Amino acid sequence: MEILEERDGSVIIVKPRGRLDSSAAKSAEEQLTAALGGGEPHLAIDMSGLDYISSAGLRVMLLVAKKVQQLNGKLALFGLLPNVREVFRVSGFDTILQIRDDRAAALAAVG
Repeated sequence: MEILEERDGSVIIVKPRGRLDSSAAKSAEEQLTAALGGGEPHLAIDMSGLDYISSAGLRVMLLVAKKVQQLNGKLALFGLLPNVREVFRVSGFDTILQIRDDRAAALAAVG
């Protein structure tokens, strides 16, 4: 799994690519946590390159969301592929995390 990172003003945009499963979870958690930096993070996660997410991947998303909340930041996900969106829906994570349809809406939600 690969995670790319960029900035758009004060918003950090991360883009995981590949599969977020138990074999990639530890590394993904470390990379996403490192992307938060200091202060109040404004994080948008571009999920369009994520082909698959397991329960271990959902756990990573929840941990990152909790860290963002502890730092009084904001988090939004966008670009979920249909199969990944379905995992979020079935697990109820779509009610826990902010999921937006596109980059502009995610940036507006966290900016």
